[in-house]
Amino acid sequence: MLDHASLRAIVEAALAEDAPWGDLTSEAFVPASAVATAQVRAREAGVMAGGDVIALTLLALDENASVNGLLPDGAWFSPSDVLATITGSARAVLRAERVLLNLLARTIAVATRTRAYVDAVGDAVSVAGRPVRVVDTRKTTPGLRALEKHAVTCGGGYNHRYSLSDAVMVKDNHLTTVTDVTAALRAAAQRLPHTTHIEVEVDRLEQIEPVLASGVVGTIMLDNFALADLRAGVDAVAGRALIEASGGVSLTTVGAIAQTGVDLISVGALTHGVASVDIGLDIDIAAPVEVEPPTSPLAEGV
Repeated sequence: MLDHASLRAIVEAALAEDAPWGDLTSEAFVPASAVATAQVRAREAGVMAGGDVIALTLLALDENASVNGLLPDGAWFSPSDVLATITGSARAVLRAERVLLNLLARTIAVATRTRAYVDAVGDAVSVAGRPVRVVDTRKTTPGLRALEKHAVTCGGGYNHRYSLSDAVMVKDNHLTTVTDVTAALRAAAQRLPHTTHIEVEVDRLEQIEPVLASGVVGTIMLDNFALADLRAGVDAVAGRALIEASGGVSLTTVGAIAQTGVDLISVGALTHGVASVDIGLDIDIAAPVEVEPPTSPLAEGV
């Protein structure tokens, strides 16, 4: 989901938002020739995600900057661990600080929460014998979807469709004017490329058979089903489609849901409303330089 072009666009937008006309404080107080070394340090435990943000943010401001000791994405860290050490223009480091910390704190939080859900599912397998997957949703922060979905994979989860353009997902609001679901699904499939995956959401057991009777559905979502109904739904689908459980999923319920035999569990909470992890930047201004007095016609006695 995450490529350098997408990540670069996120970083550039964040830098422009944070300093649209430059960093007035650093430009007034920090000499242009000053160099800084800083450590990106964890204040609490978490799972690393989006480490490339550090280099891309810094290099956007100082092409000669360097990043060393970067902790790989997916690695677990403890409080006070150093996630990376950066060196570059002091002005660049100071300007990059808040942007890279904001983005890292968000992505690490998503990865850390995802890991908790994955651990809660454990070794559960679907009725077909496949490991149960924890997947994300489109409940992402506008503009940060690529980064947040990457963070989900860093935490051991999987991505659902990236956007509305990737697959067909027929939900209850799409069916408000449909009287014959089976026929409507067959007709829609005729208008779609043969490679398009079709998923349909149902919220009652009796909706399952008309959906699967179309013969075109690859995944059926059992939305807000109680555990007993999830098990009954798995039996009703009988291997004719992948089964996704959604709705009412929390850390306290996801383990039991995984034991019902479903293939996928989609969790909006992986990205929606997650609290940022505390990450800090400890800066050491290396080789201090003298501040040169301002020059102007008045200073020169003209």
